[in-house]
Amino acid sequence: MSDATEAGFALDPRLAHDTAFVGDDVLCRVLLMDDARFPWLILVPRRAGLTELDALGAADSAQLAREVHGAMRALRTVSPCDKLNVGALGNVVRQLHVHVVARCEGDAAWPGPVWGSGAARPYTPEARHALIARLRAALART
Repeated sequence: MSDATEAGFALDPRLAHDTAFVGDDVLCRVLLMDDARFPWLILVPRRAGLTELDALGAADSAQLAREVHGAMRALRTVSPCDKLNVGALGNVVRQLHVHVVARCEGDAAWPGPVWGSGAARPYTPEARHALIARLRAALART
């Protein structure tokens, strides 16, 4: 983690409220969405003021792609799934962030999007802690 990466970076308050910290990768802060219905990571590039993917330079874009792939592999390792959804919407939270969501046929939102699909069901503290530990181990292997 470099000082240039962190300079001026602040996590959007809504992301901070709705997620749990998993770790920091080379570029992104990795967060777990606190919704036990869907194993769901959010990657937030630790760059100040970013709102769109095209604001990243070439090196950061390539690093983000590597980290998204790593998040996908980690989710598939800890939560076998039928499909992995990846998206960067930013309509509600403008700060650039990438969602990586493990989906299973028949889950609470299947086949539609997870956004706006019912109320989130927070993890119990024990389940959150256990999942974060497994995710950290899986991410370390990617």
